[in-house]
Amino acid sequence: MLSACAPQQSTVQMGAGNNLVSGSAGGSASVDANKSLIRCAKPLGTLAVDDGRYQGTQGVTTVDPLLRLAVQQSNCFVITGIGNRRTSDLLDRITREQRESGEYRANSKQHKGQRVAADYLLDPQVVVGNETTAGDSMSAGGGLLGAIGTAAGGPLVGALAGAVSKASETKTTIVALTLTDIRTTVQIGISEGSSTTTNLGSSFGGWGGLLGVGGAGAMGAGMGSFTRTPEGQSIAAAFFDAYNGMVQSLKNYKAQEVEGGLGAGGTLKVGD
Repeated sequence: MLSACAPQQSTVQMGAGNNLVSGSAGGSASVDANKSLIRCAKPLGTLAVDDGRYQGTQGVTTVDPLLRLAVQQSNCFVITGIGNRRTSDLLDRITREQRESGEYRANSKQHKGQRVAADYLLDPQVVVGNETTAGDSMSAGGGLLGAIGTAAGGPLVGALAGAVSKASETKTTIVALTLTDIRTTVQIGISEGSSTTTNLGSSFGGWGGLLGVGGAGAMGAGMGSFTRTPEGQSIAAAFFDAYNGMVQSLKNYKAQEVEGGLGAGGTLKVGD
């Protein structure tokens, strides 16, 4: 009977399917990429990816690595080190050391003018971060234990029945990806992505007091932590969804034209 109280694994759903970033990439080749990832026949330009560091987001410090992996696997852009503060600072320091130390070989090509400029900036933002959108609870074997407790006149067993419960909780993550042309600062594209996570876990909080075992309460807290939906998986799935949507739009891209030219005043004129 108590086997029904075992924690169940959280499930992460992106759009209509279960999708996460996986595998590796080398140049235009990819290994073990998610089969749902949309690919491009050739790159559309060079890309700077904002490192997307989120202060106070539990379990997630940056989405930059997973975005870089998905982008390179898709072959839609060539990624530069620009945009990631840590990478940019490190590259600057190494370049400066190699160029100024005088200890490197003459043919090591440390002269200026070799870096590749980024054409576009990809900016990731978490709009809704793993927020609870639905939940319910049900008694696990409570009816049976309650009946036993009533028949036997045992309040302990009846109370135990109420303590053994399952909680089902659905959480939603919504993200946005913005693609901006760096030279003109014009927004090229924007895409929304989402994921839902369903967590089915067990509540053992009342066992310690009921059974008089000090370790039972600690076990309950551990179970709750173990069955909590992994926020990183939810965010990865949402950004995967957003990037796939953006690539679909870019494959049908058509530049927006304004009569008279961009930035020349527009057509919505004001009165005298």
